[in-house]
Amino acid sequence: MKKKDIEIFDVMSLRGPNMWTYRPVLEAWVDIGELEDFPSNKIPGFYERLSTWLPTLIEHRCSIGERGGFLQRLKEGTWPGHILEHVTLELQNLAGMPGGFGKARETPVRGVYKVIVRAWHEEVTRAALFSARDLVMAAIEDRPFDVPATVEKLRDLVEEHCLGPSTACIVDAADDRDIPSLRLSDGNLVQLGYGARQRRIWTAETDRTSAIGESISRDKDLTKSLLESCGVPVPEGRMVESAEDAWDAATDIGVPVVVKPYDGNHGRGVFTNLMTREEVETAYAVAIDEGGGVIVERFVPGNEHRLLVVGGRLVAAAMGETASVVGDGTSTIDELIDAQINSDPRRGSTEDHPLNRVRLDSAARLELRRQGLVDGESIAPAGKTILIQRNGNVAFDVTDRVHPSVAKHASLAARVVGLDIAGVDLVAQDISRPLAEQGGAVVEVNAGPGLLMHLKPADGTPRPVGPAIVDHLFRTRDGQVDDGRIPVVGITGTNGKTVVARIVARLLQLSGKHTGLACSDGLYLDRRQVERGDRANWEAGQRILMNRAVEAAVFENDSGAILSEGLAYDRCQVGVVTNIDEPDHLDDYYVEDIDRMVSVLRTQVDVVLKDGVAVLNARDPRVADMAELCDGDVIFFGLSADLPAIAAHRAAGKRAVYVRDGKVVLAVGQSETALTDVGAIPLTYAGRVAFQVENVLAAIATGWALGISNDLIRAGVVTFDVGQVDVPGRFTLFERNGATVIVDDAHNAPALEALAAALDRFPSERRMLVFGAGVQRRDEDLVRQGKIIGKTFDRVFLCEDHSVRRDLPDTEARALLRQGLYEGRRVTKIIDEGGRRAAIESALSQLVAGDLLVLQCDEASTESAVELVHQWLGRGGRRG
Repeated sequence: MKKKDIEIFDVMSLRGPNMWTYRPVLEAWVDIGELEDFPSNKIPGFYERLSTWLPTLIEHRCSIGERGGFLQRLKEGTWPGHILEHVTLELQNLAGMPGGFGKARETPVRGVYKVIVRAWHEEVTRAALFSARDLVMAAIEDRPFDVPATVEKLRDLVEEHCLGPSTACIVDAADDRDIPSLRLSDGNLVQLGYGARQRRIWTAETDRTSAIGESISRDKDLTKSLLESCGVPVPEGRMVESAEDAWDAATDIGVPVVVKPYDGNHGRGVFTNLMTREEVETAYAVAIDEGGGVIVERFVPGNEHRLLVVGGRLVAAAMGETASVVGDGTSTIDELIDAQINSDPRRGSTEDHPLNRVRLDSAARLELRRQGLVDGESIAPAGKTILIQRNGNVAFDVTDRVHPSVAKHASLAARVVGLDIAGVDLVAQDISRPLAEQGGAVVEVNAGPGLLMHLKPADGTPRPVGPAIVDHLFRTRDGQVDDGRIPVVGITGTNGKTVVARIVARLLQLSGKHTGLACSDGLYLDRRQVERGDRANWEAGQRILMNRAVEAAVFENDSGAILSEGLAYDRCQVGVVTNIDEPDHLDDYYVEDIDRMVSVLRTQVDVVLKDGVAVLNARDPRVADMAELCDGDVIFFGLSADLPAIAAHRAAGKRAVYVRDGKVVLAVGQSETALTDVGAIPLTYAGRVAFQVENVLAAIATGWALGISNDLIRAGVVTFDVGQVDVPGRFTLFERNGATVIVDDAHNAPALEALAAALDRFPSERRMLVFGAGVQRRDEDLVRQGKIIGKTFDRVFLCEDHSVRRDLPDTEARALLRQGLYEGRRVTKIIDEGGRRAAIESALSQLVAGDLLVLQCDEASTESAVELVHQWLGRGGRRG
């Protein structure tokens, strides 16, 4: 018996666009058991406990559409799946990740729900989901629950796994410009754009950041000499070899001086305003431990500034301030720092804090000794101001105050070093005046500068540094906006996807583009098969999009991939829906009817870009109705111009591809252009195989949508599958001694009906078929398949398909097929042969003149069946 419990029994990560949303989500399958009979209003105290633990749930508007909407639903009564959705989102929000999208939907199974939540990072969202489950159960059972501790654990996960603020602001800016992004590592390495149009960032470094420039920036002495040679004001100074040499240098330069590591960073080991030999030698001892050498240079009076230069342009500037305390005669310096400095809520250790907490490092202790104090335990006289930190916390925005000449010096400094993005450190008393007037100078040029000080300044206006970096990487030239995209074609439907994908990839290759293809035949780069087997999945798609040589990409997407993984790309130039008819794999993933499957397959149309095209089958009303969902244009294809969808589309002046008088026609409104004779296209067997004609029309329409010329499209389709090598096993026909053998991969009722219609164009005295059930399908689907076979063939060899996994035993699947076969009435003999190879060999051995034999391929591979036919032909094994 089910308990009053919430069981999360499966969680799928939909990492790309899916039937729920464009964004990555987790889809959890949740069984609430007896709680189906106990909505929230029937659980005493539940509302009070949950709203007390998570008071911020007041911000959830829910379906009511107003603040407090979810809490109102909670009072009126709602079920744990819905509650789990909102609590998961709120825990993410409290952990620092915006809550975002969420849904809870019933399934056909009572008490089982799908809970869908936005997944900014899979591991974090998964943890939030299970924490939410524990929290909701504690509220139901009136048990204590430590919300702060849970949120803190989630915050730690966010800190560990999510992008840092600098990288995130660039990715967000790219997203605002509809530039796609792919995370390439667990760190901050991110790809912006696809294939050959991509750029890469690593925090604030890009693939345009010179390795030489970065090396120069780490060598402060070399940097300074290069800047000086180009007229950038820098403080006089030199490298020193010892503490004694450091004092000699200070004497030559004239005190006060600065002592710092020549290759240090983050201000560690930097001592300023040094006046005495003791101070210089003490500073040297610390600085030498922080880097590979020490520099002594002139002390420049004023405040430290950080100027951010992107692509030669100043985009932000921040200033540092001194940190001081005022003595009270009783408190120690440490106590005064905590009370007067670190108590500032802007100070902390997270990205939400623009200022760091002050601590007494070696430089600060030196400042104390200068003022007659020993260390942090010293007590400062009442009313006396004690300088703790001379520079630091460069987090006060001064962008609007920077003098144009100062901005030019910063830009020149970045160019001289060789950095496309640089943090230029300079010291000046007044950033609104030229450096020469005040003795200001550039002291460092840094690669990979932090951006947080500009995103969340302690005071002043946040600056759009992310958009500046994205604009630098993806510039608008000659009025053309660079969106980092290559042509992406996505193809879905019940049947024909692989054939269409292979033809479209060929057309793109002929147009001169290095093309990646992920389909159920394998992973291809141009015509080279990189991996065999079914690669119509998210992982293979990502590999193509990450390949810097790929100039166009084609992806096959079946319903299972969309339901379990999501699409591999965010948007596409062309989205193709071949057909729906009677969709395959109903009841998988709780998709129980055709209308629900339409919602799955429409995902391909939903992601078409505004300047893209949906290519839709006009014969199938459910597919044709998707036209209104497309953000871009639509091209219909079909076997006849008289199809209602095509006729209406042409009347509106739109594009369509169809067959008229044996020719493929491209139409814009009432204007028609004949492309080629259908009989000239090998794949269609002189137009006798109607479903292959439809597939070719879909591919031609896609080529047209991609702007490929008519001549290239024609050349592509009339040379495709010459010699039956391009798509073996997709109605591949062989003849010998008056017998005909056709190898085909039909595995569902619509494909079998299309196959049967095609066979009527190939006269024969006897028809035979080798057939296996394939992957898991509903009982009624197997019976229907058997009925179609039973009225189409005279002799049927039933076999097992060991190439795929199925829950139903083969004996039961064959029994269901037999049930349908008997209803078909044409079949006269049914033979159980066990394995497919044995069934094919047996069927081939029985062929005589006038026979037509159809060999169904393994569902996971076409090659083995084709190889056996080649052996029967006497050619020996060969691979197409």
